[in-house]
Amino acid sequence: MRRLLFWLHRFEDGLIVTVLLGMVLLAVAQIGLRNFGGVSLVWAEPLLRNAVLWIGLLGAMIASRKDEHIRIDLAANFLPERLLPWVTGLVDLFTAGICVLTGWYSVQFVIEEYQFGATAFAGVPSWLLQAVIPLGFTVMALRYLVLFGLGLRGRRPSMREPVA
Repeated sequence: MRRLLFWLHRFEDGLIVTVLLGMVLLAVAQIGLRNFGGVSLVWAEPLLRNAVLWIGLLGAMIASRKDEHIRIDLAANFLPERLLPWVTGLVDLFTAGICVLTGWYSVQFVIEEYQFGATAFAGVPSWLLQAVIPLGFTVMALRYLVLFGLGLRGRRPSMREPVA
């Protein structure tokens, strides 16, 4: 299982680097073509908009892997140490629940996009690029459910240790 997780994590890391590098190269090429050639790539702007969506969700997935999402730790500063695992568990469940709801509704959104048949650019269907939304939120929900389960057994990793 650890080997599988290792390769899944490397895949996520590689994918975000690839998308970001592609975005930078495409944006630079687009600027160069406009300024020096007086032309532009019609499909570049929609592709870059969708790439921003991918970067955001891949980044959120990676942050959930390391349990490094933005959080307000006010409770951690004022609650007794013995209550912190309970609060952390509730936060994990709440986060997983929100991710499940968002994933569910984003599946409905992607289905509607599929039925509508819109294209993003160059004949690429919109739904295909937007499928990262339910995928990303499902992965995050699973990761926070795993964190909750590990917390119940007293084995929840610290923020520095990777999770599923």
